[in-house]
Amino acid sequence: MAQPFVLPEFYVPYPARLNPHLDAARAHTRDWARRMGMLEGSGVWDESDLESHDYALLCAYTHPDCDAEALSLVTDWYVWVFFFDDHFLEVFKRTQDREGGKAYLDRLPAFMPVDPAEPVPEPVNQVEAGLADLWRRTVPSMSAAWRRRFAEATEHLLNESLWELSNINEGRVANPLEYIEMRRKVGGAPWSAGLVEYAAGAEVPERVAGSRPLRVLRDTFSDGVHLRNDLFSYQREVEDEGENSNGVLVLERFLDCSVQEAADAVNDLLTSRVQQFEHTALTEVPALCVEQGLAPDEAAAVLAYAKGLQDWQSGGHEWHMRSSRYMNEGALGDAPGSGAFGMAAASLRLTPRAEKARWRGFSHVPFRHVGPSLLPHIEMPFELTLNPHLEGARERCVEWSHTMGILRAQPGQPGSGVWDERRLREIDLPLCAAGLHPGADADALDLTSQWLAWGTYGDDLYPVVYGAVRDLAGARAQNGRLRLFMPLDAAAGAAPEPGNALERGLADLWRRTAGPMNERDRKAFRDSVDVMIASWEWELANQAQNRIPDPVDYIEMRRATFGSDMTMALGRIGRGNKVPPEIWRSGPVRALENAAVDFATLMNDLFSYQKEIEFEGEVHNCALVAQNFFDVDYPTAAEITAALMNSRMRQFQHVAAHEFPVMYDDFGLDGQTREILDGYVRELQNWMAGILNWHHGCERYQEEVLLRHRAEAADEGARSVASLSGPTGPGTSAARVSALVGS
Repeated sequence: MAQPFVLPEFYVPYPARLNPHLDAARAHTRDWARRMGMLEGSGVWDESDLESHDYALLCAYTHPDCDAEALSLVTDWYVWVFFFDDHFLEVFKRTQDREGGKAYLDRLPAFMPVDPAEPVPEPVNQVEAGLADLWRRTVPSMSAAWRRRFAEATEHLLNESLWELSNINEGRVANPLEYIEMRRKVGGAPWSAGLVEYAAGAEVPERVAGSRPLRVLRDTFSDGVHLRNDLFSYQREVEDEGENSNGVLVLERFLDCSVQEAADAVNDLLTSRVQQFEHTALTEVPALCVEQGLAPDEAAAVLAYAKGLQDWQSGGHEWHMRSSRYMNEGALGDAPGSGAFGMAAASLRLTPRAEKARWRGFSHVPFRHVGPSLLPHIEMPFELTLNPHLEGARERCVEWSHTMGILRAQPGQPGSGVWDERRLREIDLPLCAAGLHPGADADALDLTSQWLAWGTYGDDLYPVVYGAVRDLAGARAQNGRLRLFMPLDAAAGAAPEPGNALERGLADLWRRTAGPMNERDRKAFRDSVDVMIASWEWELANQAQNRIPDPVDYIEMRRATFGSDMTMALGRIGRGNKVPPEIWRSGPVRALENAAVDFATLMNDLFSYQKEIEFEGEVHNCALVAQNFFDVDYPTAAEITAALMNSRMRQFQHVAAHEFPVMYDDFGLDGQTREILDGYVRELQNWMAGILNWHHGCERYQEEVLLRHRAEAADEGARSVASLSGPTGPGTSAARVSALVGS
């Protein structure tokens, strides 16, 4: 069968290496698979299948430095997970038996107890038998924290197969953002990252396992593994198996392009994710080790983990080029030595397309003229309702801002006079709050309005006070102080005296908001604020490097910079204890929230493009990210941004209409809990409608207002220079600043 597209040039910057214990792993895993019943008689594989797939070769490539025992164990894990994938396909996907698939998956977590002494059920099939044996052999050498993380990753890998099955049943192809999120769970690379910790003897310290640098290493590794696999497996998955979960198919449908163009775009995204991995490993991981005070052995474990993920990428590529499981005809090329071990990666060390893309990401010219923002069609199926207390909230927000000192410059912070009363009224954040919470009483509306004012003020303040002078250390110190004003236990000790308006505003809002909360809600809300202020540092780092972010990293961090976690946490207050925590963490709820947030942030990027690119010299806007990634002009990038935004709106509607009812049944939720969650869906509908209405109704993004602010700033700057001209009269010329700097 002819290949549907020509495999692109891959960016694989490090040659693969081979573990010397390959033959021992091959022999061991063949015997193990037979003992587990995975070969003859299984209805899925026979010995020739296992031999041709050669998972021992995969593991010898991806774990080149571990000993024979570890390599054999890791190989068994991969045999198990690939057998599961093929077994689930034959038994449940081909027959579209979702109910049977769910019952099958529900049993598997019982074979992964965090406490190894806890008994497990008697296995009734090959997948259960294999999992029970592997868990027993693996967990004694790992901590309880690792066991919890790895068990969770394994559950995600298994359970999200239901999402794939549902999409096959509906004939539905995911949008790109939905696909990236779900592929991480279904594809299992986070699970592979856990095995890297085991094989490399490099368990990540628990206190940094959830940090942004480690999360980005894991996620970029995952995306790289999955996107590479999508290119090699397109023919088998899409043409033979009827799968909808393939990145090439996703972009083919989303961009309405040829399969070759989609494959090239997937490879560009793969390159971008690998380069993001490199950037994070070199710029963020070392700083994390210092900031967290990791001991030498802990820092060495983190670096060994990063190296292990790097080895996996190169080794996984080499295996894909050779395995009979994939479409790889001609992949090794005809050049002398190209078929030799390790040369697939070494010969593709740098590609012109990859290096051109890397260069574009750092070559943005700030403050260039772009003209008024383009606004393509925005889908909004939900009606707007405004809170009747809006007018009063507007006046009280102004009064509160004056009291907190937000509307004046801060002592010792040059350039901190970013707002005055007119600017606050132009932004009109109570209008946004009135759409978000149309049924709130006056006090609750005031609280939301003032939180929005505080967050927007901070977002405007940091680029001016810290970004313009590249003072990342100052921003980090300010964030450290802000956390002091959000105590989880008010009785444990008083917060310090606020030193500026940002601290004063947070102290006031925290007291009024967190005081009535229970402990769980208070911690969740604090975490949501912390996510937002930490994201401001990420923006400043990119600004200092003049770096346009990687597309996936941008979307995921944009949710934080927009303050969406914080505003959604406000919406959950009062609901939290009435809904089981596992529901809030479930796939459908997270998918619903992320779809809503991405709709709002992408819409904001469309409205704010001129303000951010022309007037502020920003690099954080999806239309700019799309221009850079696809190498297209602004109108085309705006259309891509709008298409992505509208696809998220449609996904929101799909999740609410189809995935929530299934979740209700899967968890056996009672009527009251279902009603609360239905109310949360309506709250998010109000959230999106209110944000769109605010963008249309405020003056923050209007060109004439932006031009007026620029002219006023220029006049103020001229007056400041004039005031520095010094004394006049005989003998004073040398004392004038103008004499030193010239006219």
